[in-house]
Amino acid sequence: MRTPEGFGAFYEEHIDAVLGFVTRRVADPHLAADLTADIFLAALKDAAGYRPDRGVPIAWLYGIARNVLASHARAGARERGAMERLSGRRLLDDQDVAALEERIDAQRAFRELAGRHAALSEPLRAALDLVVVDGLTPAEAAQALGVTQATVRVRLHRARRALRTPAAPSEHPAPVSAPAPAHQLEVAR
Repeated sequence: MRTPEGFGAFYEEHIDAVLGFVTRRVADPHLAADLTADIFLAALKDAAGYRPDRGVPIAWLYGIARNVLASHARAGARERGAMERLSGRRLLDDQDVAALEERIDAQRAFRELAGRHAALSEPLRAALDLVVVDGLTPAEAAQALGVTQATVRVRLHRARRALRTPAAPSEHPAPVSAPAPAHQLEVAR
């Protein structure tokens, strides 16, 4: 990976996997291409830091990809915040609301699962996504996350259990009011 020819071969070998990783998280094809280029640029800059004894190259690349995507998301959030402060917001009309309600109703099951997925802590969600969505083994996911394989397995177990368990209507039941004192009961009679 330290020579141009070697990195070129490395790029050819892993471009499809990295592009798949990015396109599962980004809908815009131009942005996906830019982020993929940024990931390989970061890999090229950090090629000296890659240690083959710590795992497979794709797990190392996925670790870089997670950092690049997180950095992009933070920059996007800052930009959206600035744009919202600079411009007013368009109000939804009745037609917009009706279209949104139809879409919401049509995707209820997906939203419930996505909500449970989003409610997972970042460590659980990251382990689950790397193994289930990106197809890494727990060992490779552990390398990408910088944790032990046992930690990844525990996180996978907890994440899967949380996704199987539908959210209760309320995690904190309404408090039951205490019975009224006897002197109040007498007044009410």
